[in-house]
This record gives sequence, structure tokens and C-alpha cells, in this order.
Amino acid sequence: MIAALTRMPSTGGPQTPERMRQAAQSFEAQVLAQLMQPVFDTVDMSKTAFGGGSAEAQWRPMMVEAFAANAARSGQGIGIQQMVMSHMLRMQSISSNNQETSP
Repeated sequence: MIAALTRMPSTGGPQTPERMRQAAQSFEAQVLAQLMQPVFDTVDMSKTAFGGGSAEAQWRPMMVEAFAANAARSGQGIGIQQMVMSHMLRMQSISSNNQETSP
């Protein structure tokens, strides 16, 4: 799988560490939202402050995404952001070394 990632086309110029950090943070937020969704699916919405209903059920995925994004942004996630960031930096280093050595 890693070999497949190294062959991905460029997304338009060199990636800055800030853009990579944002991508890693966004990825962690997506993973967290997927992990949190089943927890919220078990909540009995009829016993919440708003009383449940179809409208509340439609907005729940956005609430879960907001919770996950906030956790990732504040550094309270599960550590995926740091792993992804270090991998992206390593892959960028390998790519730039390969470009320097190729004629």
C-alpha cells in the first residue's frame, strides 16, 4: 500500500508543512467521526433536551463531525495526526531525494 501512495500524482506544487498538517488534522477528524458515529447511534434521542425526531437525526452527523474536528484541532484526538504528518514528511523527503538523483 505504501508503494501505491508514493506513485500518487502531485496536487499542484510542493506541499508546505502547514498544508500537510492541515491534511493530517482533517484525516484524523474524519477517522474520529467514523469512530464516534456508532456511539451516538446508541443514544435514545427521545430522552434528550430536544426530544429527538427526524430533524434531530438529520443534524446528528454534522454534530459528530464538529466534535471530531474540535478534538483533532485541539490535539485531543487519538494520535493519528502525528503519525500521518510524519509519514507525509518522510514521503516528501524520499520524493525530493529521488528527484535530485534522477537525470
